[in-house]
Amino acid sequence: MSEKSEEIKAKRKVRIEMFKPADFKQVYSIGAVGGHSPYDFRIGFYNDTPLPTDKSSDEQVVQRRLETEVILSPLAAAELARWLNQHIQDYEAVFGPIRRPHEHVKKKSDAETQATTEIQGYM
Repeated sequence: MSEKSEEIKAKRKVRIEMFKPADFKQVYSIGAVGGHSPYDFRIGFYNDTPLPTDKSSDEQVVQRRLETEVILSPLAAAELARWLNQHIQDYEAVFGPIRRPHEHVKKKSDAETQATTEIQGYM
């Protein structure tokens, strides 16, 4: 390529137009699960529904419904992490620190917290 065409490419602006297609769907989620391989990152977003308890059982069953899954390249995952961290910092600057529900009630050990909040492994 000539030096002149390289200059033109360097000066060219890119405009991105965002639009929502007719079948666009928003999903509310209370949590995420997922993992990664050498090729991609997968994040599945879910909601929980406690099922009615059987009076003869001491077990509470929670139905976890996987709503959607997003698959990202490693670069896109890194960019998402940067974007999300910046927006969390902006949010906390205005509204204060985001606290987990158990932080208001009692302090759990780090092992308990880590076991319940880590996003790990493919689904």
